[in-house]
Amino acid sequence: MRRLLILRGGALGDFLVTLPAVALLRQRWPNAEIELIGNPVAAALAQNRGLLDRVHPQSSARWLPLHGPAPLPPDLHAWFSGFDLILSFQPDPTGDLAARFPLRPGQRFLAGAPHPTAGPAAAHYCAPLQQLGLRPEALVYRLAPLGPVDPAPRPVLIHPGSGSPRKNWPFAEWLALATLLPGPATLILGEAELARPLPAPLAAARAAGADCLPLGGRELGLLWEPPLEELLRRLAGARAFLGHDSGVSHLAACAGTPGLLLFGPTDPAIWKPPAANVRALQAAGGLDSLSVPEVLAACRSLLAGASA
Repeated sequence: MRRLLILRGGALGDFLVTLPAVALLRQRWPNAEIELIGNPVAAALAQNRGLLDRVHPQSSARWLPLHGPAPLPPDLHAWFSGFDLILSFQPDPTGDLAARFPLRPGQRFLAGAPHPTAGPAAAHYCAPLQQLGLRPEALVYRLAPLGPVDPAPRPVLIHPGSGSPRKNWPFAEWLALATLLPGPATLILGEAELARPLPAPLAAARAAGADCLPLGGRELGLLWEPPLEELLRRLAGARAFLGHDSGVSHLAACAGTPGLLLFGPTDPAIWKPPAANVRALQAAGGLDSLSVPEVLAACRSLLAGASA
């Protein structure tokens, strides 16, 4: 096959759980042109490492004719016809998308549901490729940093947010935990966290452009909106990662970082990265029922295992 196209929308985590499938295609057809309609920011991680050749923004109005019964415009028909394989994880409730393909003899069209119902999620996104005889050796794709990893100090990186408030442990609890962790710790504060009100000390630090926060007799590092490649580099040099069900948690797993993830309404059997050094902690009563001592004990166990 010479040209392959993947249709996969969503945010960072959605792309990273699809990355093993992307890597399978690149491994099988190393000289093919592989393109993606999806999230350009997340997909740059794959493009920078040669897994993808081109990325087209999922938000472009160019793709609207795909969803509906009307014939494709001639230019779009010709463009899609140029691909030998199309792998789609697009929502297709009416079946209109699948009914369009193949557009010519010899074209293969494979599709999977956009959302998995069983885990791990990465296995779901690799499953359609079994029709091509492709099966992954690993369900977490390791991403090597492009730049050097700082040898010391090796902090615990804490990501206190996610794309949904329902998936988040209270911010005050994270700050209390950070004062009790052994060794240095750094908060990752990205777009999702800054879109919501910050605790007063963090809001003041943000206004001052500070990269650390005095807290409980120690200094807590602050990492504000890091670009993904810089975040990957920091994660690769961390002692451990603490977070929720989020894209950053999947990026930490791709960096090979030991992790403890606090799960609320989502299912860790599906959404926890399937890495041996990543653990999930879920309380029957929901995230608010998790106490700081309970999470601290799980963190200490994680750190002890990571240093063993």
